[in-house]
Amino acid sequence: MKKKIAISIGDLNGIGIQLALENHDTVSQIVTPLYCIDKEMLKQAANKLKLTIPNNFQTIENIAPCFEIDAGKISKESGAYAYASFVKAVELAKTKEVDAVCTLPIHKKAWERAGVHYKGHTDALRDFFDAEAIMMLGCSKMYVALFTEHLPLKEVAKSINEKDLTRFLVDFYHTAKPTSTVAVLGLNPHAGDDGVLGDEEKIIQKAIDNATTILKKETPSLFTIHYSLFTAPMVPDVAFTPHIRKNYTHYVAMYHDQGLAPLKALYFDEGINVSLNLPILRTSVDHGTAFDIAYQGAKLNHLSYINAIQYIEDTL
Repeated sequence: MKKKIAISIGDLNGIGIQLALENHDTVSQIVTPLYCIDKEMLKQAANKLKLTIPNNFQTIENIAPCFEIDAGKISKESGAYAYASFVKAVELAKTKEVDAVCTLPIHKKAWERAGVHYKGHTDALRDFFDAEAIMMLGCSKMYVALFTEHLPLKEVAKSINEKDLTRFLVDFYHTAKPTSTVAVLGLNPHAGDDGVLGDEEKIIQKAIDNATTILKKETPSLFTIHYSLFTAPMVPDVAFTPHIRKNYTHYVAMYHDQGLAPLKALYFDEGINVSLNLPILRTSVDHGTAFDIAYQGAKLNHLSYINAIQYIEDTL
């Protein structure tokens, strides 16, 4: 039996609803989608897009107050609706009415204008479940987990501490379930050059050692594998070169752009966002609302959306 998936509709002033409508037939062959959008808003969006609503496009009423879609604009109304759609999808997963959640893109500024104090889906999920959710992005060729996420660069170094990074590595290994060594990036150029360019790598190495000890104690079978669970802190500027990359499928980056710049350069069209270490499974497209092309008849790349759906089917 196909899994039932709640799809939060994202910011309706963006491209999410076009992705949902245009790819419904494909998605429905993989899972049974339930879209968190009112029929009135769906009809309005479909009319603006000049798209036909599929007969089996299942929706939910009373998501949030309806509003006039304003293509490509940041508004508190669209932000409030996007947040309410997300909350409804999570509630359905909590109560086991659906098997997982897939989220379409939001606009953080629209959330802010709507009075939502979370910076994004992952921040909200941490609060909803009182859990240390892990943000992992990528595709089957390469996944990157972020130790720090939407954090100013000047705050990254002081955020790297042995206790939190140890916990992160243990939780990541348990939930991502890598089948080969995880590549852990250093923070500084040349991974610190033995302290010449910074000494955060000493903290990172201690956390790696701690996590390895904990994981092997918790899962004795890990003693029998023929490879290390984690690398030593890797030099960041060579970690994604072809001859290195071929050896790893999972990376841990110390900060947002360290991991996502190379990932998006290599696999932008097909990458997804996965929230790990939660009681529910949530995936998302790894792109934004694309306000510049919303409702303009643009041909959208659907790979990220389809891959986010397929990950759920492959994982559950």
